[in-house]
Amino acid sequence: MSDSEDYEYEYDESDQEAMDAGSGGGDEDASFEYTDDEDNQNNDEGEVALENAYYNAKGERDSGEIDEARETFESVVRMEVEQNKKEAGVATDDDDDDDAMDVEATTSKLLAPLKFHGPWSYKAVKQLVKLHLRSLNCDSAVKDYERLLRIASSPDAKISPNAVEKGVNNMLDRVASLINNSSGSSNSDASSQQEALAQSIYDLTLKAFHPTTGIAPNERLWFKTNLKYGQLLYEMNETAKLQLVIRDLLLSSGQPTDILEGATTSSSSAMMTDSTSTGGTHVMEIAALQIQLYSRLKDTKKLRAAYHRAMSVRGGIPHPRTLALIQELGGKMHMSQRNFDEASQAFFQAFKSYDEAGDRSRLRCLKYLVMASMLHASSINPFDSHEARAHRDDPEIVAMTNLVQAFHNDDIRSFEKILNKNEGRIMDDEFVREHVADLLRTIRTQVIMRTIGPYTKIRLVKISKSLNGIPVEDVESLLVSLILDGKLNGRIDQVGGVLVKQAQGAADTGPASSDKNAGKQVDVGSVESRNTASIQRLVRALEHLTDAVANVGPKTSSFQQL
Repeated sequence: MSDSEDYEYEYDESDQEAMDAGSGGGDEDASFEYTDDEDNQNNDEGEVALENAYYNAKGERDSGEIDEARETFESVVRMEVEQNKKEAGVATDDDDDDDAMDVEATTSKLLAPLKFHGPWSYKAVKQLVKLHLRSLNCDSAVKDYERLLRIASSPDAKISPNAVEKGVNNMLDRVASLINNSSGSSNSDASSQQEALAQSIYDLTLKAFHPTTGIAPNERLWFKTNLKYGQLLYEMNETAKLQLVIRDLLLSSGQPTDILEGATTSSSSAMMTDSTSTGGTHVMEIAALQIQLYSRLKDTKKLRAAYHRAMSVRGGIPHPRTLALIQELGGKMHMSQRNFDEASQAFFQAFKSYDEAGDRSRLRCLKYLVMASMLHASSINPFDSHEARAHRDDPEIVAMTNLVQAFHNDDIRSFEKILNKNEGRIMDDEFVREHVADLLRTIRTQVIMRTIGPYTKIRLVKISKSLNGIPVEDVESLLVSLILDGKLNGRIDQVGGVLVKQAQGAADTGPASSDKNAGKQVDVGSVESRNTASIQRLVRALEHLTDAVANVGPKTSSFQQL
C-alpha cells in the first residue's frame, strides 16, 4: 500500500450508498409480485459492477500497476455511460457523446456539461487526474481535469456542490504543491512545464465556475479559486498577472480599486468600516494578497494603504492565518519606517494568530517580536506574556531567549557571541540580518550610557573596551549620535581622546568660552557636522576680531591656535 500523501481512500457517502445498495437483500419471492424488479436487479448489478471495477482500479494503482489502473478507470467511465444511455433509451452505438470519453478530444470543444456520466465517472476521472499529476504527465492531466469539470457540472452526475468544491480544492492544492516542491529544482524545463500546468488548471477552474459565464456558476468557489491563484502567482513571482487577479477580485466584491492606482478615498474607508461579515472577510483576504504584492514591489505608499484598509475592517472573520499574514507584513512595514513600538504590537498579534491557526510560522513572528522590542529598547521582556512563555524553551527560540537576557543585562559580549555563532540559526533569516546592525547599535548605546554614567570625563579607549573592543572611531560615531539626539550633553576632545560631559546649560555660554576651548574640543559626527562646527567657530572668531586685536594678550594666542 502507498503512503496516504500519494493517494486518498475515498469511502464517501456515495460509496457507502452504493455498497448498501449492492448488499441489500429482500424477499426471495418478491420478484414474482412486482413486474419491475427485474429492471431493479439489473440496475443493482450494474452498480455493483461499477463499484467493483472502481476499487479494482484502485487496487492496481496501489500495487504499482499504473498503466493497468488507468485503463480500468477508463473502463469505469465507459461502463457507466453505456448503462445510463441504455436506461435513457439511447443507442449505445450513438457517437454523439463518445468524444467526451476520448481524452484527446476534450480540449477541442468548449466547456460544456457531459451527459450520461454519473458519480462513478466523476470518481474515476478524478483518480486519473491524480495519476497524471503524480507522473507529471501535464498534457493528460489538463485534458482529464477539463473532463472532470464537465462531468461535475452535469446534472446527470448528481455530484453535490460540497463534493465538487472539496474535489476541486484538493486538485488545486496538489498543483500548488508541485510548484512549491519544484521551486528549488535546477531543471528549468520541468519547472516551466509545471508552471504552465498550474496556470492551465486554474484557468479551467475559473472558467468553469465563473458566476455569470461558467458552465457551473459558483461564486464562492470562483472567489476562493482566485485567491489561491493569486497566492500561486505571488510564489511564482508573476506580479503583472497577480495585479490582474486582484483587480478581478476587487471588482467582483464591489470594492474600489483605488489602491491599485495608488490612491485611497474617504468613501472607501467608510465602506470598509460598514462591511458585512462576508464582505469584510473578502476585503481582508484580498488585502492580504495586496500587501504581499506591494511588499515585494517595495511600494511603501500602496503597502501602507492596503494595510490600513485591512485593519479598518469591522465585522470580518478571516482565517487566522490570513489575519496573521496581514499583521506580520504590517509589522515589517513598521520596522522599515523605524516605528518599533507599532512593529512590536503587530508582530505580537501575528504571533497569536499563527498560534491560533496551529502554524509553525508563529515561531518566526516570535523572533521578530523579540527583535522589535529590543530595537524599541523596551524594558518589557516579550517572554513575560502568557502566549510567548509556552515557547521559550523551543529549540528555535532558546537562542532568542538568551539574546533577550543578554540585552536586558547589557551583556554585550554574550550578545555578540550569540550572533557570531549563529545560535539557533538566527542569522539564517534575511529579515533579521537586515536589522542586526540596528540591534548592535542599540545595545552598544545602552552600554555606553551605563559606562559613562558616574564620570564627568572618560577616555574613549575605556568606552571601547566596555563595548567588546570596537574601534575608537565607532565609539566616536556612537557618542556623536547620542549628542545630536540630545541623549548626551558633552563634548569630545579628539586630541586627547576624551569625552567631557557637561552639566545642563553649561555648553556655549558665550564667545569667550568658545574661544577658550576651540583648540582642543570639537563637536564631531558626520563630515557635515564637523564642517558646520568649524564654520561656526570661524564666524565667532571673525565677529570678535576687532576686540582681539585691540586687546593683545592671552586671547590673541588662542585665536592664533584657532
